[in-house]
Amino acid sequence: MQTVNPQALTRTVQEFLSEAAGALVLENGAVAFDLAQSKYSISGEYNRCLLHLWSPERNAVRRVLEAEIKNGTLRLAVQRLGQARPFRLEICRERDRRTPTARRVARSAYEQKLRRTLDRHFPDFKVTKLTGSVDLEKSFGPVYARGVIRQGRSAFAVLGANAGETQTSIDAALTFGILWLDVCRQTPPPGVLVEGLKLFVPNGTSALVRERMANLNRAAAKWSLFELDERHDSLVEIDCTDRGNVATRLVHATDDAAARERFRESIVAVQQILPNCEVAVLSGAEIGFRWRGLEFARARLGGIPGSFRSKEEIVFGVGAEERILELRNEEELTALAHSLRDVRHPYGPRQHPLWRLRPERWLESMVADDVSMVDGRLQSAWRYSQVPAFSGSDRAMIDVLTTTKAGRLAVVELKADEDIHLPLQGLDYWSRVEWHHARAEFPRFGYFEGQQLSSEKPLLFLVAPAFHVHPATDTLLRYLSPEIAWEFVGIDERWREGVKVVFRKRPERNARRGPETPNRAAS
Repeated sequence: MQTVNPQALTRTVQEFLSEAAGALVLENGAVAFDLAQSKYSISGEYNRCLLHLWSPERNAVRRVLEAEIKNGTLRLAVQRLGQARPFRLEICRERDRRTPTARRVARSAYEQKLRRTLDRHFPDFKVTKLTGSVDLEKSFGPVYARGVIRQGRSAFAVLGANAGETQTSIDAALTFGILWLDVCRQTPPPGVLVEGLKLFVPNGTSALVRERMANLNRAAAKWSLFELDERHDSLVEIDCTDRGNVATRLVHATDDAAARERFRESIVAVQQILPNCEVAVLSGAEIGFRWRGLEFARARLGGIPGSFRSKEEIVFGVGAEERILELRNEEELTALAHSLRDVRHPYGPRQHPLWRLRPERWLESMVADDVSMVDGRLQSAWRYSQVPAFSGSDRAMIDVLTTTKAGRLAVVELKADEDIHLPLQGLDYWSRVEWHHARAEFPRFGYFEGQQLSSEKPLLFLVAPAFHVHPATDTLLRYLSPEIAWEFVGIDERWREGVKVVFRKRPERNARRGPETPNRAAS
């Protein structure tokens, strides 16, 4: 590590954390904070670099003495206030904290355990292949064990994830399971039919995968999901046939006009600093201020210590960074807002962190302003952005929820960069919206007030830049249930200058013209 002056330390920590959403903070090797749920602030005052971290469970202030960035980890030498002896604090972008060697050993052991499980529970089938080798050409990494089991002329693709993998990797298992099934079907032994996929996930982790599998095309393949308890060597099959069994909940729509009136003084104050910034109502007790989709401040009702009353306060910062606005730091908010104005525009400096941050939010802000640019059937009069889509432990946000002019619900999922998971993430949101719509919950929860909603199932729009579409996208889309009316919308790469559609792809085209990747359709 190198010891540098407090101002340089402050810049190093700020720049790293600004692009480390969801990082883990480790103190003496143990997880102290998860920045997906925690907040931080950095101060370079009084010739000291102070890092303040807090969550609902704990609060910590550390003085930073040294800093080093290595292999995606920010390593800091820090002191507790009032103590002279320094210790190590690490901030890791990678959430899987196992060493590469430990990961390899765990995955190798899991392959053998999965093989024994297949032999025991599917005795009529023979395991003809099982590997965790990397095949980047087909998008397969070392996370999943994949193989084939065969009985005579019948075969099934097999894919599993061990209990040491992150929940994110387990949730993504179906994406790679579908791709593995498709690969197995391309080169089967003569006379052998690969009937479907058997997917294995750790005990108690199948909720999101189950939801996704319930909305796949059952005429295209036989889908089976199992929870494998590695410790007790037990296997349980999960029922994925019931599309209506979705553990989701809807948050009541906020009265935008009332919230804006409640925070009128804060809105005036922030817009004096950055005119024309976006004002987003987050709840009845909180609003956000954004510039081209990037949130830089919030106004909220905070409690007054020692009383039951609340007061209005403004906090500012990008990402998990948060500082309460006070007289002594007003210039910091002004500097941040002016940096956003000067940097975050279509022709700004592309290497600047503020230009690169949250590109999907930037795209969302443009689409939400006029959803008809995605499809002429959509109307901006009835649209909601960042709608909570809670299901179990998954707390994602729908980018844009709107309706057609005929009142049919439409889910718009946006990606600014190549993402192999776009089809199934869009499927998540569609299934939750469809579940609530079937129970007529949107009007009861205050959405689309005065609008007559069609009884038809929602539309699903998947939007991405034409040359940033993952090559596996077409394969994944072919396996979605035919009940899902999806449309892939490829937009011009220069979308920051204005969203322009360059191609569209619908499921009907598969039937008429055969497989065609979105990338080729755009060329």
